[in-house]
Amino acid sequence: MTKIEITDINAPELDVFARISEAQLYRAYEPDVGIFLAESANVILRALEAGYEPLSMLVETERLDTEAGPVFDMIEKLWGSEKRDSIPVYTARREIVTELTGYTLVRGLWMTLRRKPMVSVEEFCKGKNRITVLFDVVNPTNVGAIIRSAAALGIDGALLTHASVDPLTRRSSRVSMGTVFQIPWTKAGREESEGTNLLRTLQSYGYKTVAMALTEDSVGIDDPEIRKHDKLAIILGTEGTGLPKEVISVSDYRVMIPMHHGVDSLNVAAASAVSFWELSK
Repeated sequence: MTKIEITDINAPELDVFARISEAQLYRAYEPDVGIFLAESANVILRALEAGYEPLSMLVETERLDTEAGPVFDMIEKLWGSEKRDSIPVYTARREIVTELTGYTLVRGLWMTLRRKPMVSVEEFCKGKNRITVLFDVVNPTNVGAIIRSAAALGIDGALLTHASVDPLTRRSSRVSMGTVFQIPWTKAGREESEGTNLLRTLQSYGYKTVAMALTEDSVGIDDPEIRKHDKLAIILGTEGTGLPKEVISVSDYRVMIPMHHGVDSLNVAAASAVSFWELSK
């Protein structure tokens, strides 16, 4: 590895870690695919195992021989010693890193990695029987938690509308515990995501669409008729407003999770775990 001790926190090569937004990283760097930040050894290791190429690293000096060690070993295993030695590794004491980033890093390390090209909706759907659709889910914590539940509970992949949060944002990938690198996902284009376009596309691919929504004709999550279908797309809406009315009306099923003690609904991440467990049986 090429260790570079930080002596000037304003050095331009550190912009990617502290002064460039994640949206700018996506658009302004590596224009063909973009780059992203991964935080903590656990998340970084899963990204590397999934084939994302490492570009640079920021590490607290005290973490070089602990959390960072397995990361360097994984890079050598997957990419070879030449790649490991060519990656710039910026190091500094914790207080300096905190001054640079504005807060204490989780487990003391960040890595920038090159994104992979996004696959089309059609390509994504091939061979998948149970998928979830995140319809305009804009909270990165919810996106990360939903994808973690999807990976853990047998869902084949996650399809996001254009307005949904990018699963590779630092917070989403960390909340997901790196499962954003273990389960297939893609984002639909702007036009594909408009109105009911995406649902009608999925229906044309043979999916029965299941809107998680409380309506007069909603059936229980344990309805046996729904589980009998080979291909299901479980549609989740954003926190608070839920799914648009036109999406609910076009869905093949409207499904609710029975509530008790006067509670009207669950957080979308919690609701996703219940629905994935029931509908993947």
